[in-house]
This record gives sequence, structure tokens and C-alpha cells, in this order.
Amino acid sequence: MSLYELKSGLLRNPIFAIAPMMDWTDRHCRFFHRQMTRHALLYTEMVVADAILHGDRNRLLGFNGIEHPVALQVGGSDPAKLAVVSKIAEDFGYDEINLNCGCPSDRVQSGAFGACLMQEPALVARCVAAMKASVQIPVTVKCRIGVDEQEPRDALYSMLSALANSSVDAVWVHARKAWLQGLSPKENRDVPPLDYALVYELKREFPNLFIGINGGIADLNQSLDHLNHVDGVMLGRAAYQEPALLVDVDQQIYGNKNRPVLLGDLIETMATYVDEHVAAGGKASQVTRHMIGLFNGRPGARRWRQMLTVDALKPVAGGALLIDAYRTVLNAAPAVEAA
Repeated sequence: MSLYELKSGLLRNPIFAIAPMMDWTDRHCRFFHRQMTRHALLYTEMVVADAILHGDRNRLLGFNGIEHPVALQVGGSDPAKLAVVSKIAEDFGYDEINLNCGCPSDRVQSGAFGACLMQEPALVARCVAAMKASVQIPVTVKCRIGVDEQEPRDALYSMLSALANSSVDAVWVHARKAWLQGLSPKENRDVPPLDYALVYELKREFPNLFIGINGGIADLNQSLDHLNHVDGVMLGRAAYQEPALLVDVDQQIYGNKNRPVLLGDLIETMATYVDEHVAAGGKASQVTRHMIGLFNGRPGARRWRQMLTVDALKPVAGGALLIDAYRTVLNAAPAVEAA
């Protein structure tokens, strides 16, 4: 059964996903997130199609089998190249390949892909059709509600209409416009206003198309609210910066009755992972940087962050650092409010 199988316009199961985020959702981040949720759909950082065709594929695409279900996000706009890349991704064992139609960075603009593709829905549909023809795994798209001076409803309707005809498996919509000129990529994540209602409306007009929502979603309560209107919910910065919320995903989103992971067990698992990574020639900080927000808001969090940023850079740093840092959290006295 496909991850995105719909029956009479309704998803068999909701999907909670962690968004693809450049410089953040690398293999170490995904391994960490997977320890807290067995069911969430994980995404790689965007990888440019030409890099996959001509670069070190093991470095670019390699992942730990525990990450499943895991999707590769690719950037590109050439249907033939994307078809080849999709087959490579399938052969590597990915569960899905996702076409980036939402990133507004200068890099993707110069390559005429990412958010630029919101202006070319017919080309996106050709890309998806070529990708679908080359693989058996789902092919999906992540897009915006429009770019620059586009009218969002018209832009999104055109994109969804084209994609519905391409047999796309799912469309994940970041419910903001992207401004290709005048705003930085960081500003494009915050400044354009969110329009969740538009995404809900388009889901009603395309009931047989999987539509997931992304953008500004802060917690699982908001996620559950969105799932009353769309098929999936995707968290980005909230999941990365406050990763402890992921501990409750399987219970609250998927109805799993199993006991959530205990933080002590999580730290032990990650300490072993750090030691294995260091033994293979890596650095502890390459793993610990993704764990800095784990105890945000708790006593001892400041010392935890300090140890995982400063102490993790030391040549001798290994898994024991995580154990020691966790002890500081356990031993931290509750903060006393100033009189």
C-alpha cells in the first residue's frame, strides 16, 4: 500500500513529516529524530539533480536504514535528468522522491528551479510525469502558494491542476508566497503572511489529491487542527529547534499505544551513535549540533547547550559528553524566580 493511498478522497492514515531543511536535516539529524518517532516521514536536505548525476552518490545519498520512511528531496527542472535521479534514489532505497518547487534562494534561482517553478506548472507536471515513469516509489512536490506578484489562489490552483494530471502522489504546500527579489531565504520563511485557509480550500476542490500543509506550525496541537482539513502536516523549524515534541508524535498523530521513548534511553542511544561516528573519522559536533534544543525550557538547558556546542568541538569529544551533559540536566535545581 502506498504511503499516500487515498480512499474516496480520504487518507487511510494521517502523515506527519519533518520538513527538508538545508544544513539541518542531514543523516545525523534524521537518525536523532527517528529515535523519538517511528512513524514520522523524514526528509533529506535538498540535493541538486546535477550533483547526484556527477558527484559522490554515497556521500550525497547514503543513509542509515533506521531512517525509514525517508524521502529524498531533489532540486532540478530537467525532466530527463530528474527521471534518472529518481531511479538512482529508488535504487538507494528511498521511500519517496520529492521535487523542490518552493526554495527561494539565489542558488536555485540561478538554476531555474525551486520556487521559480511556481511560474511553470506545465514544466513541473512534465518533470513529475517523467519521474513517475522511471520509479515505483511515490513522487511528490513541495511548493509555495505563489511567488512575487502572482495571485496565490490562481498560482496554486494552476499548480495543483497540472500536478493532478501528472499523477503526482502528494503535494506539500508551504502556505506562504515566496518573494524571489527583495527578501532573503530566511525572511521568506517569516515575512510573507500565512494563508492556511487557501490550502484548505484547495483541498476541498481537489479531494482525491493528497495535500499536506507546512509553514509556521508550532506544535502537535496545531498539527491535529490542520489534519481536520488536509491529509498531512509538515513541521520544520519547530521540530528542529524543539525536538522533544517529537516524542509524542506516534501517540498523538498515529494513535500508537506504545510507551514513548524515555529521554535517558535516547541519550544512551545517541551517545553510542556519536562514538561510532567518531570512530569512523567524524566529529562529535556533527551529531550534537542537532540536539542542542532537546531540553529547551528546562532547568539545566543552558549548560546542556553550552556543552553540546563548545565542549563538542574538542578533539577528545565523544559519546560520554552526551551522558555528562544529560547529568547536568538531571541535577539542575529548578530555577528560582527573582523576588
